[in-house]
Amino acid sequence: MPQGQPSSVPVDGLTTRQRRNRPLVVVHTGEMKGKSTAAFGLALRGWNQGWSIGVFQFVKSAKWKVGEETAFRALGRLHEQTGEGGPVEWHKMGEGWSWARKQGTEADHAAAALEGWREVARRMAEQRHGLYVLDEFTYPMHWGWVDVEEVVAALRERPGHQHVVITGRYAPPALLDAADLVVEMTKVKHPMDAGQKGQKGIEW
Repeated sequence: MPQGQPSSVPVDGLTTRQRRNRPLVVVHTGEMKGKSTAAFGLALRGWNQGWSIGVFQFVKSAKWKVGEETAFRALGRLHEQTGEGGPVEWHKMGEGWSWARKQGTEADHAAAALEGWREVARRMAEQRHGLYVLDEFTYPMHWGWVDVEEVVAALRERPGHQHVVITGRYAPPALLDAADLVVEMTKVKHPMDAGQKGQKGIEW
């Protein structure tokens, strides 16, 4: 699509402006790093447009501090002080790492993830945010902690103009079908292949 021009235009009764400004469901999935990074890049653009940004991390530990969280909290304070950009909320909705759940039982983690999702659904029904980043939300669906069909129904029925970006590996087929934009991150090369661990400013 050179310069953002669509290859075809559907006959759906919408004007060009209406079609252009439809709220989107975006999924970043695949094996490679960069899924959350790309989602936060979208959130930065949304903040610049004055949208209310809601970030909900589903499986990262509450003790894990990522650079984007610090930056977005600062942007939220800037909005409160000057009115520039949009308001920002950042919530950690789950417990423990996806690959090293050390504290609590699986039932505890499942309950925390489900309540996190239900909070997001409530906010969508209330039209609380212009852009939702559901970071690593594919994992609770993949593990069966959150019902995929419930999520798809809530996404399809959400009112108003609310964009939703979902990240994580193993995105379920029903979610991919419901999404407007799907990106799969494919690894070509990674420093870990040469024995290099993650570093500040790159991984967090």
